[in-house]
Amino acid sequence: MAAGRLSFRNITALAPMVRVGTLPMRLLALDYGADLVYCEELIDLKMVQCQRVVNEVLETVDFIAPDDRVMFRTCMREKDRVVFQMGTADPDRALAVARLVEKDVAAIDVNMGCPKEYSTKGGMGVALLSDPDKIEAILKKLVTGVSIPVTCKIRILPSVEETVSLVQRIEKTGIAAIAVHGRFKEERPRHPVHCDYIQAVAGAVSIPVIANGGSLDLVRTHADVEEFRKATSASSVMLARAAMWNASVFRSQGLLPVETVMEEYLRYAVQYDNHAFNTKYCLCQMLRDKVESPLGKQVQAAQTNAEISEAYGLQEFYQQTQDRLQTKRDTLQRSSQPSCPVMDGDIITMAIKFERREYPPQITPKMFLLEWSRREKLEQPRYKTVCKILLCFYLRISFLFSLYLLPVDTWSNHETCTVFWFLLINLFFLTFNN
Repeated sequence: MAAGRLSFRNITALAPMVRVGTLPMRLLALDYGADLVYCEELIDLKMVQCQRVVNEVLETVDFIAPDDRVMFRTCMREKDRVVFQMGTADPDRALAVARLVEKDVAAIDVNMGCPKEYSTKGGMGVALLSDPDKIEAILKKLVTGVSIPVTCKIRILPSVEETVSLVQRIEKTGIAAIAVHGRFKEERPRHPVHCDYIQAVAGAVSIPVIANGGSLDLVRTHADVEEFRKATSASSVMLARAAMWNASVFRSQGLLPVETVMEEYLRYAVQYDNHAFNTKYCLCQMLRDKVESPLGKQVQAAQTNAEISEAYGLQEFYQQTQDRLQTKRDTLQRSSQPSCPVMDGDIITMAIKFERREYPPQITPKMFLLEWSRREKLEQPRYKTVCKILLCFYLRISFLFSLYLLPVDTWSNHETCTVFWFLLINLFFLTFNN
């Protein structure tokens, strides 16, 4: 397929970083001048199980796993500039994931450079570098199967000749660009980057080469980016740790104080309901040697975004954001849910609200109904999620010869809360009839 108008030449990109490249960091990097932003490596086995959900409250598109975790969240602001990086070792699964996300991202990237066990044990990451046939199969499948550009990111091989040979083979698959991390698979950030390898690759192929790996040795400020590009003869530069420590490295006007950067990051984290543990992790990376300072200890002790906001003096911003989101949530739910039970043939549709903390943890409503069904020697209820709208599950419940369709206003415990209301309804009618 045609690569479209997205350019990988003369750009500076936020590199894919596990636990760092989530939506708040990507938006922050774009604010400061990054041309492209890569998400963290997301494993195909997990992504292929996800459902795409339009989150009208946050104004995002969420990819939700079966356990209700948000695996990938994006928004219109970054749609034309975010590159989705996946970990994969299977062409068919890679294509399924790419097709799932291709309408919401600018390009697809295959990770061939991660040396971590969670990636390599499945034949992904740097493990792919020893299987050129599989690399070729995956990339060809993606290039011919999606309508957006496909790229990959590799590490260098033991010799320049091997590296160049592999990259030339990769180029023939039709990819739009290749990022090269100038370290061997066994090397870590403390080892110097091999600019000569990247330079050799850049001189051997016609597609854009994106240089990566210079954060410690060569790139500390925006002014250093061009020097790294020249040292590698690459078309573009990709920054990881330098951006993780201070995302304003992308600013042509120079670095901002890290305190300012952390506050701006936290505002995005609150605005887009980022997971508190992820927020805390990213802030601790920015604190670096100040992580044991009073502020650092307060951040480490925090368990929620509210507590993290308090540490940075953003309590008012946090509360205003929560109030705004709740107002929007209530408005959307009122417009999408019937205010009273509605009959449609043999299906009863009704709105419900459930606050789990109001009920004892020992016996959930679902357990209560199950035990009651057994005691009365009745068929156990059957559940099936038929669709998701806004932030609601619509759950079909078959029980006592009735079929209910119940929109639920939370993703978690959706069976529990529907069963609670369902139990009350049926017990009421049983009591009334007796």
